[in-house]
Amino acid sequence: SQLAMISGAVCAGVFGFGLLRGYGLLPMLKSSVSLAVAAVPEGLPTVATTTLALGIREMSRHHVAIRKLAAVETLGSVQTFCMDKTGTLTENRMRVVSVVDGLTRRKVEKGNFEGLEEGLRSARLDRLLEVIALCNDTDINGSGGPIEMNGSPTESALIELALLQGIDVQGLRHECPRIDVHYRAERRPWMTTIHDLAEGGRMVAVKGSPAEVLAMCEHIHLDDGISVLDDDTRAQLIGHNETMAGEALRVLGVAYAVRPPGAETSTALTWLGMVGMTDPLREGMPELIQRFHGAGIDTVMITGDQSATAYAIGRELGLANGGPMQILDASSLEKVDENLLAALVKNVHVFARVSPKHKLRIVQALQRGGRVVAMTGDGINDGPALKAADIGVAMGAAGTDVARSMADVVLEDDNLHTMTTAISQGRTIYANIRKSVHFLLATNFSEIELMVAGIALGLGQPLTPIQLLWINLATDIFPALTLAMERAEPDVMNRPPRDPGLPIIHRRDLANITLESAMITAGTLGSFLIALRSLGPLPAGTVAFTSLTLAQLLHATSCRSERHGLFSRGRLPRNPWLDAALGLSALTQLALPYLPPTRALLGLVPLGPGGLALSLAGATAPLLVNEAIKELRVRQAARNDHPPMESPS
Repeated sequence: SQLAMISGAVCAGVFGFGLLRGYGLLPMLKSSVSLAVAAVPEGLPTVATTTLALGIREMSRHHVAIRKLAAVETLGSVQTFCMDKTGTLTENRMRVVSVVDGLTRRKVEKGNFEGLEEGLRSARLDRLLEVIALCNDTDINGSGGPIEMNGSPTESALIELALLQGIDVQGLRHECPRIDVHYRAERRPWMTTIHDLAEGGRMVAVKGSPAEVLAMCEHIHLDDGISVLDDDTRAQLIGHNETMAGEALRVLGVAYAVRPPGAETSTALTWLGMVGMTDPLREGMPELIQRFHGAGIDTVMITGDQSATAYAIGRELGLANGGPMQILDASSLEKVDENLLAALVKNVHVFARVSPKHKLRIVQALQRGGRVVAMTGDGINDGPALKAADIGVAMGAAGTDVARSMADVVLEDDNLHTMTTAISQGRTIYANIRKSVHFLLATNFSEIELMVAGIALGLGQPLTPIQLLWINLATDIFPALTLAMERAEPDVMNRPPRDPGLPIIHRRDLANITLESAMITAGTLGSFLIALRSLGPLPAGTVAFTSLTLAQLLHATSCRSERHGLFSRGRLPRNPWLDAALGLSALTQLALPYLPPTRALLGLVPLGPGGLALSLAGATAPLLVNEAIKELRVRQAARNDHPPMESPS
C-alpha cells in the first residue's frame, strides 16, 4: 500500500509536470496511466503462489508433508528446535547392557551376564528377572514359533532379557496373576503391580526411577540373604546409578515385597538391583545437530530420562556446540511461574524428566523469550505442545493420528535429517519471493525514473504508453516467475534464521533497489541521449526501448542472489528456466523492430549496427555497475560480520 501511494504520487507529479512543460493533456494522461500500471508489481501474487507450490512439491519429494501453508514461511525463521530423544534422536530400540545384581554390577552381552556361568544365577537375580517380567505390560505371542512382543521398547527389552535367561514368562504370569496395577505418573516415576502367589500371599513388584524406588526400600537382597539397607549401601547404589547414567544408559531400579496371607499392605520394599539399557543414537545425529548449529538454530533435547543420563546423551550429540551444557530437571518446575521459567529456559540445552505437560510449558516459555520454536512429537499427549509451537513436527510412521493432525509439518519417513531440507526450502522460498519482488520493483522504478528524467530534462517522453505496457506485461513477469524457481543457494544453511519481524522488503532494500534502478535508468538515458543526437528521435526511442528492456532482463541475473554475483567466488546452481526466459525474451525484444506488425504497434524503427551497439551498451553497463556495488556491499558486510539480508536498516 505504501508503494502504491508513492507510485501514485509520482505518476500524478509526472502528469502535472508534463502539463507544465507543454506536452499536452491527452499524451500525459496516457503516459501517467501507463506509469501507474507499470508501478504496480501485478505479477507478485502469481510469483508468490508459484514459489509456494514449487517449494511444497520439493519438500514432498523428500518425504516432508506440509499440513499448514503458513508453516512454509515460518520454517525459514526457526531459531530453536526442541527434539524428543526417544525415537527421534535415538532408534527407540532398547537393549539391556548392564545389571546391578545386589551390589555387583555385571555387563550383559546377548542376554548373558558377565562373570556368571550359564545356570548359576543367584536366587536374587532370579527374583529380579521375575519382577521385571511381572511388572511389565508387554504381550508375548508365538507358541511353538518365533516369539513376538507387543509393548514399549523399554519393557520389551526387559522381557527379552528374561526370556534369554530361560524365564518362562507366560508360565510365571499364569502362576502369579496380576490383581492390581499402578502406572507411572507425573509425580510417581515408577510402576507397581500386585500379584497373587501360588503358595499364598501376595507379591508387590516395582520398577522405575532408581532414586525414588530406592527411597521406598528398607531392605536389600544380598548374597547372604535379606539385610537392612543402611546409608553406606545406599551410597554405593547411588554411585552405581550415577555411573550407569553417565554412560548414557536408561536405568531402572527394581524392588519387591512379599505379603503373607492376611497381612496388611506395607510400603516397605526390598531392593533387588538395577537394569541399564541403551538406545543407540540414530546414524548421523551429531552431524545433524552441527548442521542446525551452522544454520544458527539452537538445539534442545527433551527426555523423560534422569538428568545424568540426559546429560551424557546431550554431550554425545554435541547439543551445547562446544560450550558448557546447561541441563534442567523438569520435575523442579512445578512451582516456577511463567516469567521465571522464560528466564530459566533461555540457555538450556537438555530438559530431563519431562512430562507432556512440561513440553507445553517449555515451548511457551521459549516463545515468551522471543524465540521461534519448532517441536517434535509423536504421541497423543504431545498434541498441545505441537499445536502451541510455531512449527509442530510430527512423525508420519510412528506418530499418532492426534499428533499428525496437530502438527504443521509431518516427516513421513520419521527421519529428522529431512528437517534440514524443510528448513532450507523454507528459507529458499522466502528468499525467492524477495528476489522476485526485488526484480519487479527495480524494473518498475527504472521505468518511472526514465520517464521523469526525460520530461525533467526537456527530452520529451523516451517511451510511449504502449511501450511501457509492453515492457511491464511481456518482459517483467516471466523473469520474475523463473526467479521463483531458483534452487537453494550453497550457503543457505550457513546463515542465521531470518527475523520474522522484518518486512519482506525493508528500508535498506528500498535504498538498494532505488540505486539499482537509477543505474538502469542512467544506462538507458545515456544511450537515448547519444542516439537522439546521432540517429534522430525515432531511432532514439527504439534504442531507449531496447536498452531498457535488455537492461531489465540482465538485471534478473543480478537479482538471483544478494551475496553471489559476477565478481564473487561462490557459484550459484543453474536455473535453466531463467536462462530460457531471458534468452527467449531477449530474442523477441531484438526482433520487434524488424517485424512489421510489432514495429507498427509499438512505434519502432529498425536499428542499424550503431543503434544495436548503443542498446547493448546501455543494457550492459548497469549490470556491471550494480554487480560491482553488490560485491563492495558483500565485502563490507563480511568485514562487519553482518549478513546483507538480515539488517532492518
